[in-house]
Amino acid sequence: MGHIVATIIPIFSLVILGTVARSRGFLPPAFLGPANRLVYYLAIPAMIFRAIANASLTRQFNPTVVWLTLLALIVLFFICWVSSRLLRVAAPIRGAFIQCSFHGNLGYIGLAVAFYHLGADGLARASILAAFVMILQNFLAVVVLQSHRKGDAEGGRLSAVAGKIVANPVIVSAICGILFSIADIPMPLVMDRSLQILSGLALPMALLIIGGSLSLKLIKARFAAVLGTCLLKLLILPALGIVLFRMTDQVPEDYLPAMILLASPTATIAYVMAREMGADSDFAVAAISATTLMSAATFSFWLSVG
Repeated sequence: MGHIVATIIPIFSLVILGTVARSRGFLPPAFLGPANRLVYYLAIPAMIFRAIANASLTRQFNPTVVWLTLLALIVLFFICWVSSRLLRVAAPIRGAFIQCSFHGNLGYIGLAVAFYHLGADGLARASILAAFVMILQNFLAVVVLQSHRKGDAEGGRLSAVAGKIVANPVIVSAICGILFSIADIPMPLVMDRSLQILSGLALPMALLIIGGSLSLKLIKARFAAVLGTCLLKLLILPALGIVLFRMTDQVPEDYLPAMILLASPTATIAYVMAREMGADSDFAVAAISATTLMSAATFSFWLSVG
C-alpha cells in the first residue's frame, strides 16, 4: 500500500497544483493551448519512442494481453451504448456520454501511473499496449460520434478526423519505436540523451496541463450522466480487464500495464473529438474533470487488487 500511495499522491499533487496555478494566473488559458501541443507532439512521443526503442519486444510484448485488453474495450463499448438508452441519457449528450465512458487518457495519465508504479519496464510495456488501444478507441470514438452527430457540423468530416487518428503522434511514435526495437539498432548516445531530456518534460507538464483544464462547474451541471461515465470508465472497464486476464492465467508483470491503461480517466482528446464532430463538448469537459479527480481513488483500488 505504501508503494501505491507513493505512486498516486505525487501524480495527483501535480494535477491539483495545475488547478491552483491556473486560478492564480500562472497557467493562463493562452498558455495551456501551446503547452499542450508541445507535450502532445514532442515530449510524450519522445518518451514513448525512447521507452519502446530501448525495450526487448521478445520479453515485453505479450500478444495475448493485447487482444484481451482490446476485447475488454469492445465489450465496454457495447455496454456504454446500451447503458445510454437504459439510463435515458439525453439525446444531445448521448454521443459524448458513450465516448467519454470508454476513451481513456493513456498518454498523460496512464503512462504516468505505469512509469511511477512499475518503472521503466512497465512504461515500455504500457507504451506498446497504448499504440493498439489508442487505434481502437479512436476508431470507436469516430463511430459513436458520427452516429450521434448533430446536423452537418463543419468539423464533422470523417476524412478530417480519420487523418488526425492516422497522424496521432502517440501512435506514430509507438510504431516507430517498435520498428526500431525489431531492427535491433543500438541507439546513439547523443540521440538517447537528447530524447531523455525531452522526455523529462512530458509527464510533469502533462499533469499540470490536465489540472489547469479541469472544471468543477460543468460537473455540477451534468452530475447524473457524469456519474454514469465515472462508473463505466473507472470501475467496469478495468474490472472487465481483470476478469479476462485472470481467466486466462496472465501474470501480473504482463497485465498490470494493461490494467492501468484500462483504469485511466477520460482522455482530454475526447473534448477535441466531441467539438470536431458536433457532440456536446461541455459534457466532455465535465467527464474529463470528474473521472480525472475520481481516478486518484480508483487507481489506488485497482493497483491494490492487481
